[in-house]
Amino acid sequence: MIACLLPFVALLLQGATVTPPAADEAAVVAEDLAAARALFERNLQAIRDRDREAYLDCYLRSPNLVRVGPEGPERGFDGLAASLGDDWPDRLAARDLRLEWLAPGLVFGTYRYHVVFDGVAAHGLSERLFRETPDGWRIAVTTAHPAPPGTPPPALALSGATVLDGEGGVVEDALVVVEDGVIASVGPRAGASVPEDATLVDLSGRFLVPGLVDTHVHYGQSGWADGRPDSFDVRDAWPYAETVAALRTHPERLHRALLACGITSALDCGGYAWSRRLAADSLDDPEAPRVRAAGPLLATFVPDILSLPAEHQFVPMLDEDGVRAAVASHAAQGGDAIKVWIVLVDRTLEEVAPLVHAAGAAAREHGLPLLVHATDLEAARVAVAAGADLLVHSVDDAPVDDAFVEACLASGVAYCPTLVVVDGYLRLRDRRVPAGFLERLDEVSPWVAERLAARPLEESEDLADPYAARRATMAANLVRLAEAGVPVVLGTDAGNPLTLHGPSVRDELQAMVDAGLAPERVIRAATADAARAAGFPDAGRLRPGARADALVLDEDPRLDVTRLGRPRLVLRGGVLHRREDLLGTP
Repeated sequence: MIACLLPFVALLLQGATVTPPAADEAAVVAEDLAAARALFERNLQAIRDRDREAYLDCYLRSPNLVRVGPEGPERGFDGLAASLGDDWPDRLAARDLRLEWLAPGLVFGTYRYHVVFDGVAAHGLSERLFRETPDGWRIAVTTAHPAPPGTPPPALALSGATVLDGEGGVVEDALVVVEDGVIASVGPRAGASVPEDATLVDLSGRFLVPGLVDTHVHYGQSGWADGRPDSFDVRDAWPYAETVAALRTHPERLHRALLACGITSALDCGGYAWSRRLAADSLDDPEAPRVRAAGPLLATFVPDILSLPAEHQFVPMLDEDGVRAAVASHAAQGGDAIKVWIVLVDRTLEEVAPLVHAAGAAAREHGLPLLVHATDLEAARVAVAAGADLLVHSVDDAPVDDAFVEACLASGVAYCPTLVVVDGYLRLRDRRVPAGFLERLDEVSPWVAERLAARPLEESEDLADPYAARRATMAANLVRLAEAGVPVVLGTDAGNPLTLHGPSVRDELQAMVDAGLAPERVIRAATADAARAAGFPDAGRLRPGARADALVLDEDPRLDVTRLGRPRLVLRGGVLHRREDLLGTP
């Protein structure tokens, strides 16, 4: 890219002394680089702050200022000032900032940008040429080059962290090399070499773990009452159709909250048909978790209030032929899984069991995993017999018995307990939440926070728990299945009232420990085991060939698993994000 600037560099170097005295060279270089970096960061911050005067103050006030865009070079400060209106980006992320000293008072810099204008994202490489002037350092040349589709992120070398690989392995003082968005190597730093083209990131004293995988989210629900009018009908003030439309058109509001809380892969366990497109849209988007989506649920009971006149998120399970046809349609439309929702309203389990079996057989025929909502032991028994790959909720009505445990082991089904989702319903009903809950509004989109603020919540240390008996059953069943060797996996059911996309992961992680699982087991449940259950074979592990999705933590998550939900840095597809840059997406 530097070739683009060579004519302008030559012009600016005319009359300059290119080589400083050798004795002073190091000091001159260091001073120039520090000054250029300070201006670079001030320039980027002015864009984020939408501060016109601060932004213009960064540039050379001269007819020789050069700007290079898609249409070629433009000269002059006056043109820059005239072109600067109110059209600031919704968001600017600047990564991989690099500086090269060229001569005394002249520094070349680049960064990789990701900008969002009116919900439309663009990314690429931008260049700056920094020049010392009598008025201080100024930008003399600026360019922006959109990245062609498929452009890989720069290579990284993550050095010095303690690596927890997701499968129980630990590497102290490690070096992890990332190339083309994939982990190239993991091993001890001692004796390892850093590739010449890699950016070295010092993580000494920190912990590097795989990105979390949430096996149960709903992008068609906001995390507040407006997404569940069957439980909290606020449609007069918050029309359900408008809520669904907003969720469809702005998934980034949820994407970024999930990333900020460490979730780099997520399985949408049922919703409107538009949720299916999230898989393709998120695959190579470093600003989003990778998403797989089931699409509309096959349901034994259809709550009409949760559908819209023009689109539906439930397919009624009326007969076996209809069930098989629905599965075939899901497969043809690109669904990543088949979700069955067993709710016995005016129907017996004996009546619906053949339909669940038909769904399982059809799912296997089309190569799709079967996800089943079955919270009663007998319904869960039917689901496992029908070939369920993932039970998306706990059995909460009775202790699991030996026969059920053996059936789970024989089938290979994974078990997602979703221990805390019911709390959100209880708390929103009572408008009372635990102390510190309202701080979470800083971790979600302002669009979501506005909704929560519309129904004031009181923080309290004394919360009644009418669900205590069932909660104890859920905990005991989770521990028994885990100790027997059944894969247990992380899932929040995010999107349900007060089960917020992102922050709720900390509650679920802690609840799994409180139920009796060791922290190391919970970490595996949230990474490697969850990745397998959710259909992400190259996620949830830190090993060569895996996607470079990882979290940098300040402290050991084996001492407090909730630290997984507050990473310092998030690596998604080889792109490194600061957590604070991910928070508060409009």
